[in-house]
Amino acid sequence: MRASLALLALLATAPTAAQPPARNAQVDSMLAAISATRIEARIRKLVSFRTRHTLSRTDSDTQGIGAARRWIKAELEQCSRDAGGRLGVELDSFIQQPARRVPRPVEIVNIVATLPGTQPQAANRIYVVSGHYDSMPGDVMDPQSEAPGANDDASGTAVAMELACVMAYQRFDATLVFMAVAGEEQGLLGSTHWAELAKSKGWNVAGMITNDIVGSPTGPDGRRYDGELRLYANGLPPLLRERSKELDEIARSGGESDTPTHELGRYFKDLGERYVQGMTVRLIPRPDRFLRGGDHLPFLERGYAAIRFVEPVEDYRHQHKNVTVVNGVQEGDLPQFVDFNYAAKVARVNAAGLASLALAPAVPRDVGVEVVQLEYDTTLRWRANEEPDLAGYRIVWREVAAPTWQYSRDVGNVTRTTLQGISKDNYIFGVVALDRDGNASPAAFPRPWRP
Repeated sequence: MRASLALLALLATAPTAAQPPARNAQVDSMLAAISATRIEARIRKLVSFRTRHTLSRTDSDTQGIGAARRWIKAELEQCSRDAGGRLGVELDSFIQQPARRVPRPVEIVNIVATLPGTQPQAANRIYVVSGHYDSMPGDVMDPQSEAPGANDDASGTAVAMELACVMAYQRFDATLVFMAVAGEEQGLLGSTHWAELAKSKGWNVAGMITNDIVGSPTGPDGRRYDGELRLYANGLPPLLRERSKELDEIARSGGESDTPTHELGRYFKDLGERYVQGMTVRLIPRPDRFLRGGDHLPFLERGYAAIRFVEPVEDYRHQHKNVTVVNGVQEGDLPQFVDFNYAAKVARVNAAGLASLALAPAVPRDVGVEVVQLEYDTTLRWRANEEPDLAGYRIVWREVAAPTWQYSRDVGNVTRTTLQGISKDNYIFGVVALDRDGNASPAAFPRPWRP
């Protein structure tokens, strides 16, 4: 009898392998609606403007960045009409004064399509997805030469537009914002303006995703990586630690790999791989590629969780190059070097994560791990979520060196739980909120809690 009781006690405290999120029929229907054909048509249309350089002409209906932005706005407005007017399409414009890559004052215009959330307790929670529609030839200061920008970044812009047009038919608890931003090549100008606007107005941007160079799985050697996508989820830059007491406390608690941005990256990896068959999302804990950046960085710098998708291997012959033939090799960022089916896969990875985020409860708040006394058990506590359809919470954990969650346990609708025999010295923990439909939030990292 004693042996049986001991075995039951052991089973009660043993780690349970992390349960993958259940598939949601609404998410599946959105992924099925994403069209490679529409993505191709939009990329080719953007290329047709010859150049979309930030300093290019705005007085033509067929060439230059002005024509491009008017077409993007009209296209998104048509999508809104088709979906019953649910997308709010606006221009976010400002005058950029002369700067390092801006020789004269120039108007920068972001096109912003907003799909309002429908749950009062979640509607102020915002998720942003973007691509940049400006382009450049070999010289970043050259607004005259042909700069088709098919991959960099008509691909990301077309992905963001396709997401807006497909997701506009659906209802979500939280608010989704789809952006085509300008001025990226001149120094992340459009995204910086919108991120600063969000910060100044106190908007609750719970996550930002940018898609930049997501149109080809083919490397310069001709090898294809159709089932791979890179996802950059920021580390913990010292400068941000200095500016944020919260991030500094996370770092001191051994959570350098568990900032909100890291958790957002894990979330998109998990959901993307679950919903998009055969896709491996390579989670890279760096802000971006070596010494490079994208439109998520201004959000990171202002304390928002922000990540970047980029194709698996870039071919620099088709990026920031003039359209020309060199030693018999065609250079330039042309549509013939874009794989539209691959771009559609990237859109589906985005949709899986975005839809799941916007349907799920918010990340639990004020999550702490009790450090009242030295003990082998781990006790976690958190503040209750406000959503009316909240079902409860899930504890996730992993070994300290593991990159993704390994174990999980659903604990019900409580705000405190103890994991017996599972030591905070050996594991990293997170708390996930669940709704009655099985939608799960990203994990929240627990900071030290003392009474």
